[in-house]
Amino acid sequence: MRGDLKPILATIPNKPGVYRYYDKDGNLIYVGKAKNLKRRVSSYFNKEQTGKTKVLVSRIADFKFIVVESESEALLLENNLIKQYKPRYNIMLKDDKTYPWICVKNEPFPRVFLTRRKLNDGSDYYGPYPSVRTAHVLLDLLGQLYQIRTCKTTLTEANIEKGKYRVCLDYHIHKCAGSCVGNVSREDYQQMIQKVKEIIRGNLQGVLKEMKSQMMDHASRMEFEEAQVIKEKYELLENYRSRSTVVSSTIHNVDVFSYVDSESLFYVNYMKVVEGAVVQSHTVEMKRKLEESAEELLLFAVTDLRQQFESSSQEVVLPMKLDFDLGEVEVTVPQRGDKMKLLELSRRNALQYRMDVEKQRTLVDPERHQKRVLNQLKEMLHLPVVPEIIECFDNSNFQGDYPVAAMVQFVNGKPNKSAYRHFNIKTVVGADDYASMKEVVRRRYSRLLEEEKPLPNLIVTDGGKGQMEVVRQVIEDELHVEIAIAGLVKDDRHRTRELLYGFPPKEVGIKPDSEIFRLMTHIQDEVHRFAITHHRKQFEKGFMHSEMADIKGIGKATAEKLLLELKSVKAIKEASLESLTSLIGPAKAKLVFDHFRC
Repeated sequence: MRGDLKPILATIPNKPGVYRYYDKDGNLIYVGKAKNLKRRVSSYFNKEQTGKTKVLVSRIADFKFIVVESESEALLLENNLIKQYKPRYNIMLKDDKTYPWICVKNEPFPRVFLTRRKLNDGSDYYGPYPSVRTAHVLLDLLGQLYQIRTCKTTLTEANIEKGKYRVCLDYHIHKCAGSCVGNVSREDYQQMIQKVKEIIRGNLQGVLKEMKSQMMDHASRMEFEEAQVIKEKYELLENYRSRSTVVSSTIHNVDVFSYVDSESLFYVNYMKVVEGAVVQSHTVEMKRKLEESAEELLLFAVTDLRQQFESSSQEVVLPMKLDFDLGEVEVTVPQRGDKMKLLELSRRNALQYRMDVEKQRTLVDPERHQKRVLNQLKEMLHLPVVPEIIECFDNSNFQGDYPVAAMVQFVNGKPNKSAYRHFNIKTVVGADDYASMKEVVRRRYSRLLEEEKPLPNLIVTDGGKGQMEVVRQVIEDELHVEIAIAGLVKDDRHRTRELLYGFPPKEVGIKPDSEIFRLMTHIQDEVHRFAITHHRKQFEKGFMHSEMADIKGIGKATAEKLLLELKSVKAIKEASLESLTSLIGPAKAKLVFDHFRC
């Protein structure tokens, strides 16, 4: 522990609170919360830190703390301080929008409109809404259901009685009831506004029930025109509800959070559920500043989004338990049932958002996107330079015959097809992948050295530790050059499973949904495709000059099928008529059988 900080550390209590770190210039560089301030703050200085956390600790010149009553208070205070001061090493939600609200104005005859300014004027504000479009859809529905005034005229009952107002166009096109000329009493207008508020809150069931009751009441009194008007409104509202994702009417008011972890970026989706229907869905992107865990990032997002969207839900559905108390809010981690379906829906939203963001970045600035991925690869493998040039090798043969190899080159994360190379194996007899790899690597880089052309920053083998070792023997022991070497290993379904690096090779953990994983999979698939294409051509070329090509009436497809099944021409010669018939049918089988027996 640093001696200059010992006196301050000694004064920290074992209570929940918030701590703040300052640099030598007095700038606030980090804000954190803790269930136990003393234990949490001491952990920064009592153990060896790594990565960005080590850099943070090296810059701490002073720190202060605030004790609070509960863990939930610590969460809110941390969130507010981060928003206020934006410390350098704190995570932030990448979301600087001013979201729209639906305002029900505090007036005798309230207007209902969209606004981005929430004022303390006694009006009711609902939201915020993740997008203007979402809010407009709801406002359009309300406009069709109820004749709410949209004018900015300041209406008073006294002036209405004196006849000081005139109806506008909205009245003539039946979008306004004409409250300005006394067509609607204040009490009736307020009743209409109360239903509007219920719909905005998402409490549609009560409004629908009342509409249905009114409709049946008019019908029973033979007032069919009035019943038809209410029926049309009922169908409008029912249609709006059906477009919402309904999971279960038993789920009344919950917040659902899920996440997608993608290397340095973290995506959190928030869904608000009322009466079993999703009434709000919003996804945010977060960027790791230190080595924050998924739990820490999710906890920050839950606190921030609930505060930002002014959630009053007393239940939060999460994919994991949080090691922090959220106060009076109940945390549910479902394993099955309707809440699990909601959690899965939330995660699909987060995944879709991540894909959309990454696609947009790739389209807008593909070069910057690829450089970011390559920089991540450099950091992951601790390479001396960014691997701008990556070359990958793969071998291919058929039962030891027609051995070939292929090499693909990726420059700045993109295939450089003009540099792709095929190799016919010249010095190796039979199926010896290691010897074949040695030959092609030696030929490739001996030539580059002779021609004084640039070498790659990273060589990737489409194989495991053995392949990596023979490449190292050529590169280091024979050619005496320094090039980083990695290996890609596939599973039994021929899918990229792991990345190996170092000597002795060790598995490097890359997540299957990460950008690095997608790049490495692309490289592996490309070299395999290129090798197979060349091998097929060599195979067909060799086949056309084989004995099979001399059989009249037997085409290339039939011959290939026999070779793939029986593995060699010798086996075809020795095959019985019955076995040939089972593979290619009686007519062709007799042609092949007779050819080799005559």
